[in-house]
Amino acid sequence: MTKKIIESYKKLLKPQDYSKKPTIDGVKIFELKNFVSDDGFLCEVARLDEKGNLEGQEGFKFRQINFTKVMPGSIKAWHLHFNQTDLWYVPPDGYLSVGLVDLRANSSTKEVRMRSVLGAGKSQMILIPSGVAHGYANFTQDPLYVFYFVNQQFNSETPDEGRLPWDLFGKDFWEITPG
Repeated sequence: MTKKIIESYKKLLKPQDYSKKPTIDGVKIFELKNFVSDDGFLCEVARLDEKGNLEGQEGFKFRQINFTKVMPGSIKAWHLHFNQTDLWYVPPDGYLSVGLVDLRANSSTKEVRMRSVLGAGKSQMILIPSGVAHGYANFTQDPLYVFYFVNQQFNSETPDEGRLPWDLFGKDFWEITPG
């Protein structure tokens, strides 16, 4: 196969890495179905059971729902909750690069780093457990929107959060991987 390639380029060829990337215990990405019609689409983002818990996620009960606009070129990192679990939804027309690092001392995936893309034509949600540092970047030319559901209400007098420097895990963590 490489016989057809100019000799000086052969030594530069490397195979693409298609291996499974590391994941963090407790982080889940849910695929949501878009119901498409001639005039648009509908996405059923969440169903709650009779007790107000998120169906399919036993014990997760919404206590607050937030909405944020992320401007082009923004990097929002790093943020961490000690007790709160986050559940993020990015509409399919967005393209959000999500970063996660497991900072839980007793986790089997301690210090594992994860990057994922939400949106990009799909309706997805990501569940982020407490103790997992999280952030995101908008590499697009357009603003995008994130809805996030949390299982604790924010209290400014005793906030359940901590912030870390955006470049703590290297500035290159937030760079687009060329290739």
